[in-house]
Amino acid sequence: MATIKIKQIKSRIGAPIDQKRTLLSLGLHKISQVVEVEDTPSNRGMVRKVHHLVEVVK
Repeated sequence: MATIKIKQIKSRIGAPIDQKRTLLSLGLHKISQVVEVEDTPSNRGMVRKVHHLVEVVK
């Protein structure tokens, strides 16, 4: 299955708890960390929820 790379670009300090948990469930712990996850509707929804904290890397 296809995958997408996600990079955390902003800190989660000050973000609501649900957004912090979303970052953790995506596997992101530090700024500039890049993770590769499967391209599923649930993962896309999580990326959309924290779109201001992450970017999709090509």
